[in-house]
Amino acid sequence: MALMLKNARLIDPQIGLDEVADILIRDGKIVEVGHNLTMEKGVERDLSGKIVTPGLVDMHVHFRDPGQEQKEDIASGTRAAAHGGFTAVCTMPNTSPVVDDAVAVEYVKARAAAVGKCRVIPSGACSKDLKGEVLSDMGDMYAHGAPVFTDDGHGIQDAGMMRRVMDYARQFDTVIMAHCQDDSLVADGQVNEGVASTRLGMVGWPAEGEELEIARDIALCRLTGCPLHIQHITTKRGLDLVAAAKAEGLPVTCEVTPHHMFLTEDDITAEYQTSLKVNPPLRTAEDAAALIEGLANGVIDAIVTDHAPHTDWEKDREFELAPFGMTGLETSLSLVLTHLVRAGVIDYGRMVQAMAVAPRAILRQEPVKIEAGSVADLTVIDPEAAWTVAVEDFCSKANNSGFIGAELVGRATDVYVGGYATMEDGAIVE
Repeated sequence: MALMLKNARLIDPQIGLDEVADILIRDGKIVEVGHNLTMEKGVERDLSGKIVTPGLVDMHVHFRDPGQEQKEDIASGTRAAAHGGFTAVCTMPNTSPVVDDAVAVEYVKARAAAVGKCRVIPSGACSKDLKGEVLSDMGDMYAHGAPVFTDDGHGIQDAGMMRRVMDYARQFDTVIMAHCQDDSLVADGQVNEGVASTRLGMVGWPAEGEELEIARDIALCRLTGCPLHIQHITTKRGLDLVAAAKAEGLPVTCEVTPHHMFLTEDDITAEYQTSLKVNPPLRTAEDAAALIEGLANGVIDAIVTDHAPHTDWEKDREFELAPFGMTGLETSLSLVLTHLVRAGVIDYGRMVQAMAVAPRAILRQEPVKIEAGSVADLTVIDPEAAWTVAVEDFCSKANNSGFIGAELVGRATDVYVGGYATMEDGAIVE
């Protein structure tokens, strides 16, 4: 089947493209990009006023499948991803059972192939059962399609163990994605240590609990040569460490979430909103401003959601008992468009770099470009679509978002995966 996307503004910083043109797609690939294109037979869509970019990729999501499908599963998670404009996601391995062997990797791949509305790239655990004690079957998982590894949700506490993980991963030229958290410092922390913890009367979570492990893992990157990716960075000093590592020429990258850029510890009020209980915690306004600056100047490589769905009954408990995590797939793009692009902090090209280009590169995936020969994974955006975030609009099973009620401008309207629409005019294609 042929598909023609007409009159859209095409933006792809990889090839210096930013102009209104047409895209001809056939057999899942882009055949031609140009002006006034025609075809003999197929479907034609007029996208005047809209933007087309290489398909967005979220390289940090939790789909809870297998084992906790009441929170989210691969079917609902990929629907939420497509609804948010994503053509691919990388799932974290902290499921039940943990994705720490090839059988689990194959399950995620098979389930995604059967019910998915976007591509699913499974990450594998670094250690068995995420305990940080015994190496997982990383080589076997890599051979079966897990391109990166992480103990996300925990962080490997023992430096010697982390070195063994990185030495092993170096053999495959793969990336270790590090959840930087020193448990001996973080302990039972609930919110950022300082003003917030004092005001709320809660156990504090010091920024140093993150920054010490960032420094340690950068040192191990230098020692082993293994590429290192810092997950959900939240502090100004942590970002300074990454900037210094990059200046040194080390293979270090990092990511940031919208909630750590656009929410702070000050947003947690005496109502103790559990939707704002996240790991790592919301930090200070100074930290949030530094993260935005780091994204704008390129120190931060990727924007991710850390989509962490939970059931209502889990989040509707006392703050100390509620689990950490916030959903984000269906709000991420719009938050970035509203608070960064429309505000003039970054341009569309930088947004595409952080939400489509860099994630694929870090995950060792084939680049997607708006040019002939590329796979037709594309995201269509209406930059003027005004909407209010509401629970009833979500495709996710969960609604533990910290942005309910937010008024945003700009959102994805269509998603094409391999040339086929998984979302069209804002509705998931069944």
